[in-house]
Amino acid sequence: MRLVSFELSDGSQGYGVLEGDTIRAAGAALSAKYADLRAVLAADAVPEMAVADGTVYALADVTLRSPIPNPDKIICIGLNYMSHIKETGREKPKHPSIFTRYPSSVLGHDVDLIRPKASPDFDYEGELAVIIGTEGRHISAANAWDHIAGYSVFNDGSIRDYQIHTSQFWPGKSFDDTGSMGPALVTRDEVPDIEAQSLKTRLNGQEVQSTTIDDLAISIPEIIAYCSTVTKLLPGDIIATGTPGGVGRFREPRLYMKPGDVCEVEISGVGLLRNGIRDES
Repeated sequence: MRLVSFELSDGSQGYGVLEGDTIRAAGAALSAKYADLRAVLAADAVPEMAVADGTVYALADVTLRSPIPNPDKIICIGLNYMSHIKETGREKPKHPSIFTRYPSSVLGHDVDLIRPKASPDFDYEGELAVIIGTEGRHISAANAWDHIAGYSVFNDGSIRDYQIHTSQFWPGKSFDDTGSMGPALVTRDEVPDIEAQSLKTRLNGQEVQSTTIDDLAISIPEIIAYCSTVTKLLPGDIIATGTPGGVGRFREPRLYMKPGDVCEVEISGVGLLRNGIRDES
């Protein structure tokens, strides 16, 4: 299934199943039991979404939010595709490079990302997001797949000059409304071999990133094992697994997103995430 969170024109919010160009909302019974998709995951109730019987909305009539708008944590992995590692001139890491984003920094599909007043150095980073379905601590790599609810497409929009102010990436990765995830959470059974899928990023129709997921330096199971050694992973937690080579900072001349641009990140089997760009008002 493809699960989404959305907002209606009156400001009310809901969740449901994406079916082509329509959304079948959860309905009264499911909504009474589970406040949102994070609660659905926590209750191991994803199969119940198959009988969602709420209002059917045209996709064009709603605003999509990040599929999990309220995760306990968003864990991001830096420098994790070999092509990106090579363009930075670094060596393959022994351990994942980890930073965090706040939920307030992540929007949904077809919503404008905001280039902040503080800097014009607004870069794209197409990524695969892994969403945790079953909580766990000290998860082994061998068991990691069993803790995954599904996948989504992620744009780790980065304010490059703030990112390199110090050795800590957080400032450049956490400006409000600079990243996105979506359109949907695609359940793991829909994409049985995620590492065989391809990721492409396009800026104004020009392909700027292209890779297969198996180019990850540290694999998805290894990431989950490492992160769960540090902290308990909870249902709805998001792990953005890193971006491939081709980011704007390492192009000549540099290629940053500006107002009026459209950035698309597409992962085969998972979906296409599209966002326009506008300046902070």
